[in-house]
Amino acid sequence: MENQLAKSTEERTFQYQDSLPSLPVPSLEESLKKYLESVTRTCYQIRGLDPDPKRGFLDLMQEGIQVKPFANQEEYKKTEEVVQKFQSGIGEKLHQKLLERAKGKRNWLEEWWLNVAYLDVRIPSQLNVNFAGPAAHFEHYWPPKEGTQLERGSIILWHNLNYWQLLRKEKLPVHKVGNTPLDMNQFRMLFSTCKVPGITRDSIMNYFRTESEGRSPNHIVVLCRGRAFVFDVIHEGCLVTPPELLRQLTYIHKKCHSEPDGPGIAALTSEERTRWAKAREYLIGLDPENLALLEKIQSSLLVYSMEDSSPRVTPEDYSEIIAAILIGDPTVRWGDKSYNLISFSNGVFGCNCDHAPFDAMIMVNISYYVDEKIFQNEGRWKGSEKVRDIPLPEELIFTVDEKILNDINQAKAQYLREASDLQIAAYAFTSFGKKLTKNKMLHPDTFIQLALQLAYYRLHGHPGCCYETAMTRYFYHGRTETVRSCTVEAVRWCQSMQDPSVSLHERQQKMLQAFAKHNKMMKDCSAGKGFDRHLLGLLLIAKEEGLPVPELFTDPLFSKSGGGGNFVLSTSLVGYLRVQGVVVPMVHNGYGFFYHIRDDRFVVACSAWKSCPETDAERLVQLTFCAFHDMIQLMNSTHL
Repeated sequence: MENQLAKSTEERTFQYQDSLPSLPVPSLEESLKKYLESVTRTCYQIRGLDPDPKRGFLDLMQEGIQVKPFANQEEYKKTEEVVQKFQSGIGEKLHQKLLERAKGKRNWLEEWWLNVAYLDVRIPSQLNVNFAGPAAHFEHYWPPKEGTQLERGSIILWHNLNYWQLLRKEKLPVHKVGNTPLDMNQFRMLFSTCKVPGITRDSIMNYFRTESEGRSPNHIVVLCRGRAFVFDVIHEGCLVTPPELLRQLTYIHKKCHSEPDGPGIAALTSEERTRWAKAREYLIGLDPENLALLEKIQSSLLVYSMEDSSPRVTPEDYSEIIAAILIGDPTVRWGDKSYNLISFSNGVFGCNCDHAPFDAMIMVNISYYVDEKIFQNEGRWKGSEKVRDIPLPEELIFTVDEKILNDINQAKAQYLREASDLQIAAYAFTSFGKKLTKNKMLHPDTFIQLALQLAYYRLHGHPGCCYETAMTRYFYHGRTETVRSCTVEAVRWCQSMQDPSVSLHERQQKMLQAFAKHNKMMKDCSAGKGFDRHLLGLLLIAKEEGLPVPELFTDPLFSKSGGGGNFVLSTSLVGYLRVQGVVVPMVHNGYGFFYHIRDDRFVVACSAWKSCPETDAERLVQLTFCAFHDMIQLMNSTHL
């Protein structure tokens, strides 16, 4: 990515879109075989043992030891029968209908995934779906320092606007793996994009256009102390400069800090989706001008949020800053916006993004671009200090009444109540990083995934069904597939690590087998050969045809193995750059576990719900760090 961002190219950002291959439909037989294998490992999850289990379920059963398995042998046998019946019966019919659908669509999953994963979801999305992360500038030229918020804000905004212009001119280099171009469509959704709430289903409004396509909005919205302001970033045909942006931000900051706070309309975006949709309809009904103001926010390039707090952050401890970005003041971020750029009083920055229009790697790309520009310029603006006579920001003043104010207060209260229940633990492991794992011929992403499996096993006494993101951008409008990282091989290795009778050599061999399995799964999923999205497609075909839900999806082991988004570990590699992020767990008794990898360190951010007595994000991170050491020691213990 570094090289792709640095070099100039004659290629246009979106030029390969028409030639990308269609998303394939995997083989039904292969998908069901992989699914059954993923269920196999849940069958041997052990509970109720004290101390931690030393052997596998079958060993204990053979010895007559009473255990509490996650699923008994009868349940597993029943699931096998359900899968076989599905494959030879309704599953084959649904698969054929899915193949027919795929003939008429370049991406048979795209619309379904958007609806099921995001737009149909009714829980508050700002806290439960959005992803967030800090900017890395604090690690070099911009350590936390009071009084720097506005000046630094003008510089970071300017670099973001330059990135916007690269997209407008289609000069952002095409992402490739080797010589193979990847889908770039998600980059169209970065700017001037917003989710709009609906009573039963939300929608996405995208106003971005390339220069060749026509006019695109060129204003940004600034939120500060419950108030909203707007101003254009193009003046007399030229992008406004950091000194000019500083003038605008200073005007807004002074105004908001010398006058009463605004109503905080933005807090409504943190509500349950149907309640927000109804409040929005009522707001528009109060005054038609309110709709025009909402559309100003929806179409803006981005929302720039001014926070008054000063969260602590160091290159080793990200916990407080990530929490502030993910669950900060709901009156100064528009939860439905594709990009909220958040600034804090101590000159620290971050982003909070609606997940529906794009995945986190898009934000990683722009975050890295901006961070590199700030680093290259030593955190300063080195151009002209001249400020043109540009119009001052305009305040967006909504017509409100007692009902809307009550709705806002209710939204804030429920948001802060839920937010206070979230535990965030985000730290850097600095003993080693990618360089050492690569020297040991261990894939660094797999290294972290297996360490997490071992940590979870040690903490909870059984394996944890795990979702890891695989990207499918080799295909037209491809997004993600699920890698189920809790493999049979990983469980066997975790059990061996807890059994003192197992030799170091045997542990090492089991670990290498787990590595090989995970690497193959990631490769398969990226190549369109995963099974979770395939099974989802079969379920949705059945629903569209008005058929009963197939027994495969009501079988208890379907959800226990993670089906339907019930993974206790929700994980993703954020990348190999100075960019970190986090989202909340998929389930109440689960974890969100996100990490980035560098030559000399791994940075991990873990979330959990405090109200769940079973989970502990701090402990899981520390056990993961211990697992890192154990794995390297294991590789050092014998000669391969």
